[in-house]
Amino acid sequence: MDAIERLTTLFGHFPGIGPRQAGRFVLYLLRANPALRRELIESMKMLGERVHQCPECFRFHSSERKTCDICGDTKRDSQCLAVVASDADLSALEHSGTYLGHYFVLGGTISLANEKAHGLRIKQLINVVAKRLKGGLKEIILAFPANPEGDATASRVRQELSDIQNQSCTISSLGRGLSTGSELEYADPETIKSALEGRR
Repeated sequence: MDAIERLTTLFGHFPGIGPRQAGRFVLYLLRANPALRRELIESMKMLGERVHQCPECFRFHSSERKTCDICGDTKRDSQCLAVVASDADLSALEHSGTYLGHYFVLGGTISLANEKAHGLRIKQLINVVAKRLKGGLKEIILAFPANPEGDATASRVRQELSDIQNQSCTISSLGRGLSTGSELEYADPETIKSALEGRR
């Protein structure tokens, strides 16, 4: 396999990218300034060397500390914990400017094809919740996509965390400011604000 085909195949593995679009990426890079290609190579190298997961919320970050800037921010509201499916969903909530609590990245949603939670960080979530309860946690917000997979994941998480309901900590879900079937990462700030305010 030559260099062009190899890179096209690699781009084709990206979510939502088909063979034709992957080929366009490669052609763009071939026509681009060599400085852009060098910057891309350096950025990919740094991605592998400097980016790691926060042991508290499991988001990817490049801070020199083990914990990310959000978890290390003492001004955040320690009474709230938003459980999201992905880093992209965390970024969407954060950029909305509405939510000021802490996060936990579950690592995906339950697949309805097999109804298994394989790869989801449920055990880690239970441990983090137990730790945060001692720090004053009062509410867990399940901020999953407004689709069947998100609903199934929310039900599973509620089931796994059922014991904490007796510890003066409530579990809520985003309100339907999000239209059914929508992904959180693509929602605009006003929609996210409405969903947060309408949580129940």
